[in-house]
Amino acid sequence: MLDHEQVVVRVGRRSGLPVILAVHSTVLGPAAGGLRLWHYPDWRDGLTDALRLSAAMTLKMAVAGLPSGGGKTVVALPEGTVLGPERRHAVLQDVADVIASLDGTYAAGPDVGTGPADMAVIGETTPHVFCRPAELGGSGDSSPHTALGTLAALRAVSRRLGGTPALDGLRLAVIGLGRVGEHLARLLAAEGAELTVTDIDPGRRAAAEALGAAWRRPDEILAEEADVVVPAALGSLLTRESVPHLRCRAVAGPANNQLATPDVADLMHRHGIVWVPDFVAGAGGVVNAVSAELHHVGSDEARARVLAIEQTVAELLGTAEREGVTPARAAAETARRRLSGPGHPDETRTTARL
Repeated sequence: MLDHEQVVVRVGRRSGLPVILAVHSTVLGPAAGGLRLWHYPDWRDGLTDALRLSAAMTLKMAVAGLPSGGGKTVVALPEGTVLGPERRHAVLQDVADVIASLDGTYAAGPDVGTGPADMAVIGETTPHVFCRPAELGGSGDSSPHTALGTLAALRAVSRRLGGTPALDGLRLAVIGLGRVGEHLARLLAAEGAELTVTDIDPGRRAAAEALGAAWRRPDEILAEEADVVVPAALGSLLTRESVPHLRCRAVAGPANNQLATPDVADLMHRHGIVWVPDFVAGAGGVVNAVSAELHHVGSDEARARVLAIEQTVAELLGTAEREGVTPARAAAETARRRLSGPGHPDETRTTARL
């Protein structure tokens, strides 16, 4: 049974590429979520990604206490497709048409393969967009805010592991040095954390070494002995096969969809590994952008909402420990309560979605 409120699949009239837009929930408010331009073996794989990511956005918004729902847009690029400037512009115009057709039900921001400049192009057609460049009145690149929110989450994890939020001397294995991962690595290095890092692009090694971080190949990093593994790249990293090889006490990072399957959270719990759900640890970018551009709060209040991720994670970890459940289960229960709160009596349907 499909749990989403709306799923639109449309072949772009300019680009000829499939544009997939999934609105999971508008119970708390209009949906928001990123636009992903990525290569897939089949467009249906892009549909699967959109469905999973939009559902995760609903959880992210609900746990963060934001009056927004979850959605996602995916443009499924066939393997080997290279978008030149003209065709990329055509793709973005096609995406803008689909967003505009929903008449405010959903607003888009950047995700893998897109950035603020792309949001500016979409904004020429529809106002339902966020993270446009700052010079155009938007909140700009969300990566620094995602990194800041992850830093806040890691402070809560550090307190859970060692009784202090200080990160000085904490051994962290950071997977991915993209826009978010590099920002985060710089913040962690400044805090005095001991970093081991990896990226699928070996050219990132110089940036890692400039931070004093040790470098590992991508196939080595999960078995690194560390206090916390910090996924900051693409998802499905944590599998039933990989978890037994982990030599860490916790996993917490901004990468979306870290679990290959939901039961992996239970497996980590049985192995004594604390997993902070990605939709909590990685919420900083969307919290800042949605707060500033869709909820129209000031920059200080938006930053305060991002830093509040530390308290959110601390509460989830405390609840999980008291009740003997995974942090994922505690987060889902928090989201369920908010999604089925006053004015939303259909608790049974909401619970089924989670």
